[in-house]
Amino acid sequence: MAILAGIDEAGFGPLLGPLVVSCSAFSVKPELLGVDLWQTLGRSVGKTRKHLGGRLLIADSKKAYHRDEGVPVSRASCPRSEGGTPSTRSLGHLERTVLAVLRCVKREPANLTALLTSLCPDCLPRLLEYPWYQKMPQCDLTRGPADMKIASHVFAGDLEAQGAKLVHLRSCCLDVAYYNDMVGRVKNKAQVLFITVTQLIQEILNRFSDDTVHILVDRQGGRAHYREHLLRSFAGMDLRIVAEGAEISTYELWAGGRTVRLSFEVGGDDLHLPVALASMVSKYLRELLMDCMNDYFVGMSADLKPTAGYWRDGQRFVAELRRRLPQLEIDNHRLIRCR
Repeated sequence: MAILAGIDEAGFGPLLGPLVVSCSAFSVKPELLGVDLWQTLGRSVGKTRKHLGGRLLIADSKKAYHRDEGVPVSRASCPRSEGGTPSTRSLGHLERTVLAVLRCVKREPANLTALLTSLCPDCLPRLLEYPWYQKMPQCDLTRGPADMKIASHVFAGDLEAQGAKLVHLRSCCLDVAYYNDMVGRVKNKAQVLFITVTQLIQEILNRFSDDTVHILVDRQGGRAHYREHLLRSFAGMDLRIVAEGAEISTYELWAGGRTVRLSFEVGGDDLHLPVALASMVSKYLRELLMDCMNDYFVGMSADLKPTAGYWRDGQRFVAELRRRLPQLEIDNHRLIRCR
């Protein structure tokens, strides 16, 4: 068997909220390493919203969910401050898919704290230092649509029929202050992302030390050459450049008789199912944490319009906060990300 893993992020560009980077990994037969898993698993998953017929949508999270498309149905809701009302925006396919795949690895978190404990426990102590994340234990997760458990069961069965299994889901959640501190040290936000990606890669290598490993990473920015960065991050391994180009850069790392193939690919979340799943996990975590932040501040000023945190609207949100709540003391190091 071989390990096929995908890594992607959500929140690299915004002004507000965390950067979340996630990894999904499947144990597969070697002959499945180069195939289209959407086609192989066509009985249980789909790549587009059309004609899903009860299957799980696994796609680039930007295609699976848009913040302004939610409707007021019961879902994860963080209680607001006294006088406020809970958020009831639906996360739709994003939530349905993430909760379904978590069931495949025997995880059924009841609330946001349990979800973070499952996916990125290291971030919890940091998050609990923020006033807007204090009520995470009370942010109950929806049980999902009625057919979610069925879809999860069909997905697990489809994988088993192909001799495959979902074996790993992990996230790194970089809260704003932690992110700012990292940027302050390395002076480059792209390097912060790369460091986080290599942490997830190292976890895969440590956990599956006896397996052939292929790791696919959605490439951010214009970087096409990773040799020097990889040699520094994996100093105990030899490296061979397979290809370096505008669309994809591929490397082989080896040590002690094992080989690891690593590719950084533009649009990887639209080309490879494990990358798309990582994209959706990252987006789901980020959206839930943004809900907590929005609920906290909107609970103090009902006329404050929530934000997705992206640059222009994030600036609008911060300006409104200062105008509507001038008496509120806010730690900018925890609220606003440096560029």
